[in-house]
Amino acid sequence: MLYKRLVPLAVLALLATGCGSGSGESAAAAVTTVKDPKGHAVAMPARPKAALGFYTTDVDILITLGIPLAKGQPIRGDSGFTTFPDYFPQEPLKGVTPYANYPEYNYEQTLKAEPDFILNGLGYDDKVHPRLAQIAPTYTVDAFDGKNWEVHFKRTAQDLGRTAQYDAWKGAYDKQVTQAKADIAKAGNSDLTVATFGYWEGNGNIACYAGVACKAFDDLGLKRTPLSDDDKLSISPEQMGKLAGIDVVWVSVGVGEEGKKELATMLGTLGQSPAWRALPFVKNKRIYTYNMEIAYGSPSGQQAFVEQVRKDLTANPNLAG
Repeated sequence: MLYKRLVPLAVLALLATGCGSGSGESAAAAVTTVKDPKGHAVAMPARPKAALGFYTTDVDILITLGIPLAKGQPIRGDSGFTTFPDYFPQEPLKGVTPYANYPEYNYEQTLKAEPDFILNGLGYDDKVHPRLAQIAPTYTVDAFDGKNWEVHFKRTAQDLGRTAQYDAWKGAYDKQVTQAKADIAKAGNSDLTVATFGYWEGNGNIACYAGVACKAFDDLGLKRTPLSDDDKLSISPEQMGKLAGIDVVWVSVGVGEEGKKELATMLGTLGQSPAWRALPFVKNKRIYTYNMEIAYGSPSGQQAFVEQVRKDLTANPNLAG
């Protein structure tokens, strides 16, 4: 889960000075009022010209909905991330400067980006919305409440008057899935039982955080163990035998050398467990990886995961044979 962070006092002082919306538009500009999922009445530009997504997934949603971006946009500041995920559409990001906004929130850089609208998916933290609303009109949703990410995406598109853009994305995604499903079948891998795997604080988990992986697996017609529906399931190294029925797993990783180091550390730790070493997907080297940002749920991330699964299962035919 994305965790709550404290706001630096210096940044709060900066916000307290008040700098308006930063949009530079006249008061006569068209304004529309929408109610966000957290109940805030948001008086926002009918046509934002410089929107900001407060978390990386929010940036992707703005791009997909065809909303122009502000000059600065947040990215993660850990696990090797120094720029936007490579699976994001790159054209809308030309001339946009990334800045680290997680794990620590960077309100100062958000202010400097001069947004005229903010999409905030971190609605689980009640302290964030009031701070952002001092900078620009802010639409807040708890995008990490356990529901499938697409539920929130669809609602956001409807509230912002962008259903046509949502429908266009959905059509493209469905077409992609149809082709990927056919490719996987041709490779003889349609009958696999699959899962994602995560490991932290000494325990494993195969739940589909934000629903990206489970949606992809289901849409592709692949089988899932019921264990992947239990987001509270915690598997110790000694209990790894519970995963014996899984043929293939995907592990989320950071980027660059830092991401490689994190993965090597995890696999090295797990390798000390006989139960882990005995698992079929471990013995048969069927552990694949994907960009960790995909797991948090966004339009391009959903498509990127489907493509990753298609790529891995077509490059390695007849895994069940």
